[in-house]
Amino acid sequence: MRDFIKRALTKLNKLTAEQVADLLVSAATEIDRLETALDSLTNGVLVCDTRHTLLLANKYAERYLQISHHDTEQGPIWTMIRNEQVRDFFESTLPGGDRVEAREFDLEIKGIQRLLSVSVLPLVRDRQVSGSLIHLEDITEKRGKEARLRRAENLASLTTLAAGVAHEIKNPLGSISIHIQLIQKAMAANREYYFHDHPEGDAQGYFDLLDKYTAVVNEEIDRLNHIVVDFLFAVRPMDMEFREGSVNALIEELIKFIRYELDEAKIACFLELDEKLPSIDFDERYLKQALLNLIKNAIAAMPGGGALTISSGFTDTDIQILIQDTGIGIPEEHLSKIFEPYFTTKSTGSGLGLTLVFKIIREHKGEVTVKSREGSGACFILTLPIPQRETRLIRAPDGASGEV
Repeated sequence: MRDFIKRALTKLNKLTAEQVADLLVSAATEIDRLETALDSLTNGVLVCDTRHTLLLANKYAERYLQISHHDTEQGPIWTMIRNEQVRDFFESTLPGGDRVEAREFDLEIKGIQRLLSVSVLPLVRDRQVSGSLIHLEDITEKRGKEARLRRAENLASLTTLAAGVAHEIKNPLGSISIHIQLIQKAMAANREYYFHDHPEGDAQGYFDLLDKYTAVVNEEIDRLNHIVVDFLFAVRPMDMEFREGSVNALIEELIKFIRYELDEAKIACFLELDEKLPSIDFDERYLKQALLNLIKNAIAAMPGGGALTISSGFTDTDIQILIQDTGIGIPEEHLSKIFEPYFTTKSTGSGLGLTLVFKIIREHKGEVTVKSREGSGACFILTLPIPQRETRLIRAPDGASGEV
């Protein structure tokens, strides 16, 4: 059709008014078809001229970059971009004619964080650069799938290595702990004998120092033992016992259990639980452990006190549990790593707490995600499926007997 229009334009002065009208209708139809195709794409497309003025933007690009039609009458494209990072990127890239592929930006679209990949290519016509072609792609789900796959692979490799190593560590730890206790008993007996025979002796400081050293050893043994226990818990197959129950009731019971710790940390706790939340099948022990790990992380993230909000809601297919704090937040570069084994920013952390959360929720056929900005708190979202208890039948067409 475009070749036909080009040929017709070369003979425009020979066309009748009716033929010109038909030509305009054909051109309008062709333009409408191309615009419909562009607007139907699941990626964004923008076209700029050599002065970097926006000539064309499909619906996807307008939505993600928040460009309206009247904006296209303004100056260079970067003057109409609201996001500061994308605006600076266009302003520094387009004037130099640079070719840039897959530059990633975090955008907030209707209150939801999305990861956008932006590529800039030269627009070439008749071997001359006539402008720029900008391609946008939402890679949020792609990156999420990659992260989930990486976590699953890490858990698999961890399982292969872990069990034997953990047991080999746990056995000597138990032996060390027993012998430290024997040393402490021997020290207590020696202290009693010494002061019995030397009532005026001045060795109290010596014995106190030995008590201090053995206390440190015991403390480190306990810490290593907890790490090994968490390690074994993370790598062992989980023997889930699913029972139908109320997640809201579980949350309320857990908050009662940890209320004293929250009060001591000067953290106000708010429950926003949907009263109509449907019952689901879950393992009470493990789900409670996952929630407890997230709550303890939230407490650690608010050393000066703050607010913890736990809410629940549901859709047709799943329920959601949100654990939100007003703490220090998570740096952007750590968000993709926090569920990986041994990743921790704590000086005394094992790096397995969130790995356990991830594993427990996956065993429930659910998902766990996080939204956070450094300095603005964090929100962990647990998504658990609602079992489809009703058998859904396919309705037979009108007039069909339904018999096989």
